[in-house]
Amino acid sequence: MKMTALDVGRAIREGAITSVDATFAMLEAIGQKDARLNGYIRVFADLALQRAEEVQKKICAGESASPLAGVPFAIKDNICTEGLPTTCGSRMLADFSPPYSATIMKKLEEAGAVLVGKLNLDEFCMGSTSETSYFGPVRNPWDTSRVPGGSSGGAAASVAAGTAFYAYGSDTGGSIRQPCSYCGVSGIKPTYGTVSRFGLIAYASSLDQIGPIGRDILDCAAALNQIAGKDPADQTTNESTPIDLAAARSFSGKDLRIGMPVDYFGEGIDPDVEARVREAAEKYKDLGATVIPIRLPIVEYAIPTYYIIACAEACSNLSRYDGIKYGYRAKGAENLSEIYIRSRSEGFGLEVKRRIMLGNYVLSSGYYEAYYKKALQAKAIIKKTFDEAFASCDLMIGPTAPATAPRIGESLSDPLKMYLGDIYTVLPNIVGLPSASIPCGSDRNGMPVGLQLIGPYHGEQLMVGAASLFQRSTKHHLRVPGLFDDCEEGGVER
Repeated sequence: MKMTALDVGRAIREGAITSVDATFAMLEAIGQKDARLNGYIRVFADLALQRAEEVQKKICAGESASPLAGVPFAIKDNICTEGLPTTCGSRMLADFSPPYSATIMKKLEEAGAVLVGKLNLDEFCMGSTSETSYFGPVRNPWDTSRVPGGSSGGAAASVAAGTAFYAYGSDTGGSIRQPCSYCGVSGIKPTYGTVSRFGLIAYASSLDQIGPIGRDILDCAAALNQIAGKDPADQTTNESTPIDLAAARSFSGKDLRIGMPVDYFGEGIDPDVEARVREAAEKYKDLGATVIPIRLPIVEYAIPTYYIIACAEACSNLSRYDGIKYGYRAKGAENLSEIYIRSRSEGFGLEVKRRIMLGNYVLSSGYYEAYYKKALQAKAIIKKTFDEAFASCDLMIGPTAPATAPRIGESLSDPLKMYLGDIYTVLPNIVGLPSASIPCGSDRNGMPVGLQLIGPYHGEQLMVGAASLFQRSTKHHLRVPGLFDDCEEGGVER
């Protein structure tokens, strides 16, 4: 299970292994490891093996040439799968099976992908630790006393542990990138509109975007190519050019201008994280790039702007869960009003309720002007600041998160600390820019540190090329958790 997804796809095409072999291997790994991780909510073993046989026949007949055809994958459990449970990690949807599939599921079927299971997450994606799930917390494979990040913690932990060759999550304010940082894997949040949101259960519609998680950035690029593109069912989507993997593999740092925001380094950042990121900047210099200090003074407004907008949209999106049409319904209610109140009170967890209340507060008549309207004005200023910054650089780098993975329970007792953990990742979501996280080392405890790359609009090719250049020149992404591999904890090289 230490092969990359592209390695597995190549082996299947060349006949060295079959899709069924790869699927058996993943199912075996899940059986051996997931009880300690809790990365999966459901595993569809029989369906996966049946699908693998079907795809293998097409590959043998020359009908599927996708680089990842036949490679088993898993998805975050907020993406609709027709006839298969889609829970969003919530009691509210614990028994819900949607009558349709998300657009990306249809694209993945066309690409010859093999779905193995659905992954654990923070309830309705509201959290940064993957502890708020109705199905229990996800654990970090590097240290199971620590969180994997969130909300796509099940996806990142499973890829890191080798129980998924690659996976898809969603990113509203860092929900792909922050878990990738904590778990030592790679992930991409694409430009807003690159991937259809049809069939993605909404948290905050103007911020949500589906993206891939893989062992390295090229796995992520290949996985993104499978799902990107315009969709008539989602009017926010746009045409996108597939990432050229060959060009990414040969990308040179010559003439690359990398901006590094000085505002990212100051109070609140762990010294080990700062050291690893600065070392990454030096590596880029060694590879021929120019690293330029830039200013992003809007960093201090990132968290309040994000949480006001996200919670305002969330309280609207989650108003549909009322115990009537679908989802959890409280028993013993005596009237309609009581059904609403008790179903929502019993069906939603604490963090979801907190964000619904915050959203209703900022949208209320007495506070709309003071909070929500000002957040939208701040969003415009943030966009202008990024536009100005990209006039002097091609790409930005910085820390993905201000610290490495905390211990389970620490963040739940201090929600503000959890929110501040998103300070570097929310900005690309607010303005719709593409962003990625790749491993760039570890802290004093051996926990992974992530490097965040931010590209200009539709700059995925450049971003992936720069990330690939770094990974070709370093071995950080080759480390795997020793916990499950009979090797020293802290990782080994593949």
